[in-house]
Amino acid sequence: MSQQPENQNQLNIELSEDMAEGIYANLAVITHSNAEFVLDFITVMPGMPKARVKSRIIVTPQHAKRLLKALADNIKKYEAVHGTIQDQDPVTIPMNFGGPAAQA
Repeated sequence: MSQQPENQNQLNIELSEDMAEGIYANLAVITHSNAEFVLDFITVMPGMPKARVKSRIIVTPQHAKRLLKALADNIKKYEAVHGTIQDQDPVTIPMNFGGPAAQA
């Protein structure tokens, strides 16, 4: 009988320097079809009426549900250390963030 390595289920994940910098997003738009969920991450800038999608992630419904559970678990852990995250109801998309309109 052959023996298999102990860490057979371990996944080695590489993170490049460019990817490690991340992309800031302050808006997410989520849509779905019967086969996939599409998560668009957007950066809305003050005074700008137009914003571009900075990153699009497409996942299966099963992965979307796993993501929801993982995010809920991480929020629970965060709040245990830092306190409750205050939600703003209703959530609106700010177009000027309360600042002056952009001028060129």
